Amino acid sequence: MKTRTTLVALALALPLGLAACSTSTEAASTPPSATATGSMTSSDAMAAPASQVFGEACSAVPKDGKGSFSGMATDPVATAASNNPLLSTLVTAVKQAGLVDTLNSAPEVTVFAPTNDAFAKIPADTLKKVLADKPTLTKILTNHVVAGKIAPDQLAGTHKTLAGTELTVEGSGQMFTVGKEKAKVLCGNVPTANATVYIVDTVLLP
Repeated sequence: MKTRTTLVALALALPLGLAACSTSTEAASTPPSATATGSMTSSDAMAAPASQVFGEACSAVPKDGKGSFSGMATDPVATAASNNPLLSTLVTAVKQAGLVDTLNSAPEVTVFAPTNDAFAKIPADTLKKVLADKPTLTKILTNHVVAGKIAPDQLAGTHKTLAGTELTVEGSGQMFTVGKEKAKVLCGNVPTANATVYIVDTVLLP
């Protein structure tokens, strides 16, 4: 009953947005139709990531360093996220749930990554309770992870999550929404060493 109450509280708290990162980016471009490969050379890592991402919030990602697109492309997904200032709350939650090694060692996954602003819309006391409830937190976080790297041209449709639930993605081109919350993809097709990341404006509840 406690878990159900927590999830209901979260559901009521989540008409989320990302007003702080609503500017357009010159780096955004039409994503390639080819599926991302599991490995890349160092020169590919430097050249490819910034050209294949899309979305209005991509301009908020650092231009260089480990948290940049080229920096994240060479690290496994949990490590890559830990270097991105947009995703620090998500990283805290992943650490609390003990999922860092699970995500970093996964052969290929797609991660729908809620921004800090998404988590900030959750009442502080509710978020604190969820972070302290490992089974509930794990269920919520794994609801954001799908097996396999999914390219933009394969994104629309229903995908099974690591939580055993299903996420339906709607849209095409560079405009997508995810799950029953209709979470908006703010910056998509972001490569890491073992994952493709779509940064979203809403926490996706199981």
